Amino acid sequence: MTFWLWVAVAAIGGCGAIGRFVADALIADRVGRDFPLGTLAINLTGTVVLGVLVGVGAAGNLYLLAGTATLGSYTTFSTWMLESYRLAEDAEFRPAILNAVISLLLGFGAALLGRTIGLHL
Repeated sequence: MTFWLWVAVAAIGGCGAIGRFVADALIADRVGRDFPLGTLAINLTGTVVLGVLVGVGAAGNLYLLAGTATLGSYTTFSTWMLESYRLAEDAEFRPAILNAVISLLLGFGAALLGRTIGLHL
């Protein structure tokens, strides 16, 4: 990797993280934080776009910049796990289980949808 590619990954990754922060705040302002809908929406939209990239056959630097840098910093597995854990820790077992199951099921569906879209572009 060249120096400029490293710089691009860092800059684009920072933009993805800021996008996640802004999107989560906007969603939380509208629907509250009782259930982590912001994280769910972020992870699902990122998964669809990543599926599209895979479907169109993105590779090399394009996949590195769009998939790893942008979507890798936009989506957030660790926040999803922490939010699920905190719900369970607060004895909110139903929302904790729903968050885990819904995220997994819809995540698989989002990946399939994105890949299907990408294959048809």
